[in-house]
Amino acid sequence: MIPVSVFSGKKVALFGLGGSGLASARALVAGGADVAAFDDREESRAAADAAGIPLVDLKAADWSGFDALVLAPGVPLTHPKPHWTVELAKAAGVEIIGDIELFVRERRATCAQAKLIAITGTNGKSTTTALIGHILKEAGRDAQVGGNIGRAVLDLETLSPERFYVVECSSYQIDLAPTLDADVGLLLNLTPDHLDRHGDMDRYAAIKERLVAGAETAVVGADDDYCRAIARRLIDAGHAVVPVSADITHAEAGLAFDGRAIVSAEDGRVVVDLSGHTVLRGAHNGQNVAAAFAACRAVGLSDAEIRARIATFKGLAHRMQPIARRGKVLFVNDSKATNAEAAAPALKTFDTIYWIAGGRAKQGGIAALETFFPKIIKTYLIGEAADAFAGTLSGKSEIVLSGTLEQAVNDAAADAAASEAATPVVLLSPACASFDQFRSFEKRGDAFVSAVMALDGVSPPDETVRGK
Repeated sequence: MIPVSVFSGKKVALFGLGGSGLASARALVAGGADVAAFDDREESRAAADAAGIPLVDLKAADWSGFDALVLAPGVPLTHPKPHWTVELAKAAGVEIIGDIELFVRERRATCAQAKLIAITGTNGKSTTTALIGHILKEAGRDAQVGGNIGRAVLDLETLSPERFYVVECSSYQIDLAPTLDADVGLLLNLTPDHLDRHGDMDRYAAIKERLVAGAETAVVGADDDYCRAIARRLIDAGHAVVPVSADITHAEAGLAFDGRAIVSAEDGRVVVDLSGHTVLRGAHNGQNVAAAFAACRAVGLSDAEIRARIATFKGLAHRMQPIARRGKVLFVNDSKATNAEAAAPALKTFDTIYWIAGGRAKQGGIAALETFFPKIIKTYLIGEAADAFAGTLSGKSEIVLSGTLEQAVNDAAADAAASEAATPVVLLSPACASFDQFRSFEKRGDAFVSAVMALDGVSPPDETVRGK
């Protein structure tokens, strides 16, 4: 745990006692703050009480005495309407911050030498975060990995000058971190997401921009208009910027993927060859690797150190994860694909696809994926989005309304087994949130794995299989 001493002796309201909220409360108490915590859920209050966190009904509290409101990232700050604690804090002139802001204030005050690498983007941030952490750890550095992935940032090991903190940041967390000042900030890409919480795309992009604008070195994607505009603004303002791209034709500087390797955009020199990597497949992972390479360079690792550790990266669960084979059929778990843009990389990577899709649809549905429909032999639809997706796919893919994930696996496995293709792929890449049938994309992915493993004749995936 990282005790937060910067609020020692001060009174802090805290709302939201889930994972990161409870970690923030413990860190504030350990640092000497006078904490008044609350949550609407009785079970969360009970857990906090058991952990020794002081509970106060914030609806009845005197807000004039608070120095700050620490808000859990899942609690609305602005849209669709501010949470009642936000309205009370604003009325009393109390600043509103989150766990990432607590971390960066503590770092500046007590251990500025500790390196901070902060990563954001609509898609790819978890893989990039995990890859950076893997490179640093395998190269002998003390890397603490957390934030929006894995451990809450304040649950990481105590601040120390030799430590590297690799922190994934959601847009919600950045919105609550006004002084975020990473040594290296990464913004991978921007596509519409979470607009119900941010209002519109411009506001969403502006929040993401804060992470790189406050960084000493900014690593910024070069493949969408929003990121390119952000990079130009940073360069014009004198910031150090390293562009990274999934497509060498988009790149004039920095690092880019040419279809087989990460290359220097200026001279075409190969930086790291990915053609034989069994996990980091596809152009999207090309950009993830380029970003991780740039970040690790910026904190002092040599190219040789980085290159050797990329070769041993095993990937993350639920992100284009090969899980099993059954004869020639490969089963791939891409449950993390919770919107159309996130599903695109997997659909692009494989050629003969038996696609399991559906859940709770995001804005825009799957219309943006139409270019990949010719590669889809049959689609197995589940969850709330089934009827809407069937309408989009009508006449473009054969459709099965499987309803449940287990039934979809059985249906797809039987059909793929009869395919004449060399490597048919049963792909769970839902292009939807999971919340209609599962608590999280992880639970959905686990259910997919369980259903596949229940089939007769499955074996470990053949890591030599390629998408092309």
